[in-house]
Amino acid sequence: MPTKPVTKAVIAAAGFGTRFLPQTKAMPKEMLPLIDKPIIQYVVEELVEAGIKDIIIVTGYSKRSIEDHFDIPSEDLLVNLRMGGKKKEPLLREIEAIANLANFVYVRQKGPYGNATPIRNAAHLIGNEPFIYTYADEVFTASPGRTRQLIEAYNEHEASVFACRRVESEEDYFRYGFVGGEPLKDNLISVDHIIEKPGKNHQPNDLASVSGYLLLPEIFEYIENTNAVLNEVGEFWVQPIMQRMMDDGHKFVGCEITNGMYHDTGNKLEYLKTVVQFALEHDELGKDFRDFLKTIDLTK
Repeated sequence: MPTKPVTKAVIAAAGFGTRFLPQTKAMPKEMLPLIDKPIIQYVVEELVEAGIKDIIIVTGYSKRSIEDHFDIPSEDLLVNLRMGGKKKEPLLREIEAIANLANFVYVRQKGPYGNATPIRNAAHLIGNEPFIYTYADEVFTASPGRTRQLIEAYNEHEASVFACRRVESEEDYFRYGFVGGEPLKDNLISVDHIIEKPGKNHQPNDLASVSGYLLLPEIFEYIENTNAVLNEVGEFWVQPIMQRMMDDGHKFVGCEITNGMYHDTGNKLEYLKTVVQFALEHDELGKDFRDFLKTIDLTK
């Protein structure tokens, strides 16, 4: 029996972005720019490239600019660009195309703090279908894209799939969850447990769960059993839910995303690193930016 196609995605975008205050007092962190696009647009474009049609963005207070960004452009902006003649035509086409990337639905987050709440909030829009769950401030630049690699693993193994990467520093063991299990082939493992932020001496391996998941609809039944997954301070996390599913025999696969780079823009340093990397790879700006960096005296 063929697997159901994956055409829906949920993006968690309700965080306050306190690490970037005061900038994020009025601007969502997801709208911080990577050159000339907000972070969340890169996430959306990668989903769309893999065949995602419907994107549910779970937002919160002060997130209206996300909705405005993916809406049709205002008539005032269109008039301004049209007045610019042929020089502005590429920009005109680009901003008009943004609203047509996908079918966008916006849901306000309601419920306890934690990364399982956005899934619960979007469940009525997903129905009995597999879906992508990801975050608005994490980007994979990979070929093929991260979502396409997750879908390929799902099609092959008919299982929920973790997006994973090999860690690069000891600090990473305190930042991510780590999946453990038996190797399947190449970049895939059959996952039987996940450990959150285990530290250097307790990790199952160096394969960290980052950036999101491809989930089967069976997770909704488990996610409703909140008493089993709320921690001691009332936070609602999806990893214990997935562990319970594994314990009950549900299949999960870990997919190391290959031929690409992971960018976590959730803190200032990683955001700055991402901006620099994107600038160096930019078709128009890359060479001049690289030349500029060579003029900086790093010994000061």
